Amino acid sequence: MTDTTEMQALVVDTVDAPFRLTAIAKPVAGAGQVLVRIHAVGLNPLDAKVRAGQAAHAQQPLPAILGMDLAGTVEAMGALAGEWQVGDEVYALGAGIGGAQGALAEYAVVDARLLARKPASLGMREAAVLPLVLITAWEGLVDRAHVGPGQKVLIQGGAGGVGHVAVQLALAYGADVYATGSAKHRATIEGLGATFIDYQQHTVEAYVALYTEGEGFDIVYDTVGGATLDASFRAAKTYHGHVVSCLGWGQHSLAPLSFRGATYSGVFTLLPLLTGKGREHHGQILAKAARLINAGKLKPIMDPHHFDLLTANAAYDLLASGAQGRLAIEI
Repeated sequence: MTDTTEMQALVVDTVDAPFRLTAIAKPVAGAGQVLVRIHAVGLNPLDAKVRAGQAAHAQQPLPAILGMDLAGTVEAMGALAGEWQVGDEVYALGAGIGGAQGALAEYAVVDARLLARKPASLGMREAAVLPLVLITAWEGLVDRAHVGPGQKVLIQGGAGGVGHVAVQLALAYGADVYATGSAKHRATIEGLGATFIDYQQHTVEAYVALYTEGEGFDIVYDTVGGATLDASFRAAKTYHGHVVSCLGWGQHSLAPLSFRGATYSGVFTLLPLLTGKGREHHGQILAKAARLINAGKLKPIMDPHHFDLLTANAAYDLLASGAQGRLAIEI
């Protein structure tokens, strides 16, 4: 007989150690929490950094069960957990941060405010790879920059995890979208519906002149950081330009932005998970995005490889070496 008080989980004991599959106590949903039966876990570069001990901002000390993005079904609810019902299909950025148990396990408890109903048009594997990048794109474009019809939007790194979602989100809001990448990303970016800009072949001044008649872009979303953020300041529209970055962690000169009279916003998606403040907004974003997804306006680009708990180490190896799209571990 199966012991219903235990579950299988992957544990990382030390920095860069291989995953260890083990049986641990099955968690119990407390007040305001939902116990989720995990079906799939999405992988992000941040997951690899946590495992490598290079993400102090995630506040996830080892040993730990990793995994932030998840999709699954509601197994049980604690008191004050809202209107969730057993069997509801959900997705969330809901685990593996700030010392909380991650999603690389059969079950995880998730703050009910972080959950949203899984888009009906996506399978569990596809839904699991979206929450972190989707929330990050949404907070930048919708919450900070107020993207809308007729705006010229530049996505720096349009084929990346956040970037490919940001391109689709800006298009869904009616913007005229441009995206940078290297030559190998042209087909991906154009396939999403954006105008491709080869940043290795064109200076900022050249593509600003070519696509905006020298005026600059209404919104520039930097998903790369470093020198790309500096370039983004030079690409913003005079007076009305707005630059957003989800990797604005270095030291940068604001002079190019200031001389344009433009504005800047930073996005730190993990903040609600670390502070407990604003968690309901994450759930609200995922619920609104689900409507766009079900309407066929947004979807993840998936890597064709499939992984499970027994092959998780190979999944992380592929994540580090360069996947062809979003990666998930199915449970």
